[in-house]
Amino acid sequence: MRKGGRGWVGALVLSGLGLLAGCSDAGPAAPAARRPLYFDVKGLLTRQVEQLDQRHAAVTKRVSLRGGATETVRVPAVKWNDELQILFQADINKAALRGAYAVDSVALPGGGLRRTYTRRPGQPNAPVARLTVVQQGAMPQEVAATIVQNNPLFSAEKQLRFRLENGQLRSYEVQGTQKLVLFDTLRYSAAGQVQ
Repeated sequence: MRKGGRGWVGALVLSGLGLLAGCSDAGPAAPAARRPLYFDVKGLLTRQVEQLDQRHAAVTKRVSLRGGATETVRVPAVKWNDELQILFQADINKAALRGAYAVDSVALPGGGLRRTYTRRPGQPNAPVARLTVVQQGAMPQEVAATIVQNNPLFSAEKQLRFRLENGQLRSYEVQGTQKLVLFDTLRYSAAGQVQ
């Protein structure tokens, strides 16, 4: 009987400890947020979209297609997330791209820094061939990217560039070509000046 009593008390103590552990405030540790390995283009653009939406900023756009005349239009009400969507293509911080880029940094006169991320050979899932970021201190001043996509039916190349002043987007531009099999090469350019 004594032996059985100890087992019962032991089970009670163990279950009590289990209940106490289950009531702990700490809970399981949440995984730490992964810091971007490369420059955080997506985070920067997301913050810009929020700022531009809050300011109700307008834009003057210039567009040219197939080498034709440039059309200019002022757009007073802009859906900034849609407007800047093409610039989000410069994001190289996707999990599948970890280790896909070599990084080179060059100090610039006046305390600036130019950091270039170049796609390593053999990275077919990395459409951004090169990303260059110019910073003054921690503030990005200019971001430029070359995006190349090729498959048996389609090839395209885009040059993206956007500039910031005092942490706010001021201008952006896209120049590109795309070629579908059996069709002529399409050339286009678009630029926006934030107001």
